[in-house]
Amino acid sequence: MCGRFTYYTPPETLLLNYFPDGLEVDGQFPPRYNITPGVGIPMIRARLSGPAVMAPSLWGFRPTWAGDTAPAPINARAETAARSRYFSEAFAHHRCVIPANGWYEWTREGPVKQPWYITRSDDSKYATLFFAGLWTPFEGDETTACAIITEPAAEHLRHIHDRQPVVLDPGCLADWLNPDITDRQQIRAVSHRLPARQLTAWPVSPAVNNPRNDSAELIRKQSRQD
Repeated sequence: MCGRFTYYTPPETLLLNYFPDGLEVDGQFPPRYNITPGVGIPMIRARLSGPAVMAPSLWGFRPTWAGDTAPAPINARAETAARSRYFSEAFAHHRCVIPANGWYEWTREGPVKQPWYITRSDDSKYATLFFAGLWTPFEGDETTACAIITEPAAEHLRHIHDRQPVVLDPGCLADWLNPDITDRQQIRAVSHRLPARQLTAWPVSPAVNNPRNDSAELIRKQSRQD
């Protein structure tokens, strides 16, 4: 699953490195090191015309037809999203990406829950991950709501958690976002994962367990004895 992540790449860096056809930025996106469900998160989607747009989106997907008391899941399973009543329309027509620099998962070691930070092995300061996502119109402070698509974890990460976000290769972003591609098989054919070997993980401070903590110190690698 994915229930906590970071994002601190400046939008202008995204535009320069990943969106050659342009990226409109609608909103402010300061560095965040402990993003939790139920808040506005950065989300990139296509528009009917012009470049893709990056704007805040509520992290918690609820179709407008579902009603205010319906569940608002933060994740959608890759194995079932395309045929799920909840997600199938979005899978065909409302795909998005959620930019991130890494995410957190936890292992239990006796009575202790050890947090881990999973990120790109690239040592570039702003090496960015792109989580595959789905969005839906939303009435409220944000104009959309979204969920992150998850899948079985890469083999070298399964000791931490058995699932992970679908991390897209940057080269397929245009096709993933393209609203003209609606056929399930075609979508899957153009959706390429970032090679698993480009992901790495290390233990971090239990301070991340408190959602009020939000600083770069949270992602610092710690020895297991810290």
